[in-house]
Amino acid sequence: MSARLLDGSGLAKEREGALAERVARLRARGIIPRLVVLLSEEGAYFRAKKRSGERVGIEVEPVRFPPPDRMKGTIERLVADPAVSGIMVEAPLPSGIDPSEIRGSIPAAKDVDCFGREGLGLLLAGGPVFPPATPAAVLALLDGYGIDLVGRDVVVVGRSLVVGRPLALLLLDRDATVTVCHSHTRELPSQTRRADIVCVAAGKPGLLTGEMVKPGAIVVDIGTNPTASGLVGDVDFESVEDVAGWISPVPGGVGPLTTTILLEHVVEAAERGGG
Repeated sequence: MSARLLDGSGLAKEREGALAERVARLRARGIIPRLVVLLSEEGAYFRAKKRSGERVGIEVEPVRFPPPDRMKGTIERLVADPAVSGIMVEAPLPSGIDPSEIRGSIPAAKDVDCFGREGLGLLLAGGPVFPPATPAAVLALLDGYGIDLVGRDVVVVGRSLVVGRPLALLLLDRDATVTVCHSHTRELPSQTRRADIVCVAAGKPGLLTGEMVKPGAIVVDIGTNPTASGLVGDVDFESVEDVAGWISPVPGGVGPLTTTILLEHVVEAAERGGG
């Protein structure tokens, strides 16, 4: 058996075309969608967002994390600025910055990656909210290949507020049966081997191997681990490819869709009047 690829790059290009049309309609009304990214430095992830934004007509602006005593004021200024459609916080946060202060300062209307407490609370309650872009990209990838989630046994490996926990909530909303595993889970292989779908977001290269996967299962690799030989995921691709029915590559799987969905959230915020 050789698994079929869940190609996120192709799906992202399709969505970009529709996104560019929405941006063009906004610009015709004098509204320019604008994403502000709070970050420590303008690295590869930021540059990827900026390039994608340029392709569809969205302004993507970096703002460096200010000193801790100016953090609250900086966020309040961005929230109050009508030209800012959406705000995103890019990890890692510098030392001295209290993430809870940021989480309490970004309203859901501009929280396009669901970093703030209001957004996370709405996500839990099933209210109107922009879900975190990466978990939303996982669902978009599965939807793009017609994979039904209803009643499926899904194991999510990883419990971060950025990916694992919100992904579990989104899967539950789609009527999947979800198990969340983490670094203290006993007998991880026995958990993953029974799953119809395994989503791995643990930040550990090669964590999931072929012997940990049920034949024909769907494997979504959400890991992004820089190495000397390039970006790799959390899945040992070669061994899992021989067992799984579907597998997402790294790069080229969840990542491209994550950026596109983030920009879709920015446009939706601008359409609602956020920018």
